Amino acid sequence: QVQLVESGGGLVQPGGSLRLACKASGLNFKLYSMGWYRQAPGKQRELVATITKDHSQNYEDSVKGRFTISRDNIYRTVYLQMNSLKPEDTAVYFCGTNHSGRPFWGRGTQVTVSS
Repeated sequence: QVQLVESGGGLVQPGGSLRLACKASGLNFKLYSMGWYRQAPGKQRELVATITKDHSQNYEDSVKGRFTISRDNIYRTVYLQMNSLKPEDTAVYFCGTNHSGRPFWGRGTQVTVSS
């Protein structure tokens, strides 16, 4: 059973930083692309960043230059370093992957950017 567990969210002031982590189990982690997604109140879930098994990265336009996705295959963990946070980054952040043709998600971690 694939399990994804996010951590690292919290309350931060505008301009601050947070580092999210997502620990994966139940899959051969190094073979899978991983993604970070977010869902703000009243909005659909959106893709934030992805990283392939070869560490190729892609980012949604609004986070380019501020967020960095990375992975550690030994610890089966994917990270999202978020800098220069803005109030509009406030959302529940999820990590996700596709395994055996199915999407899997963690439960999410809340990020709130507010003064």
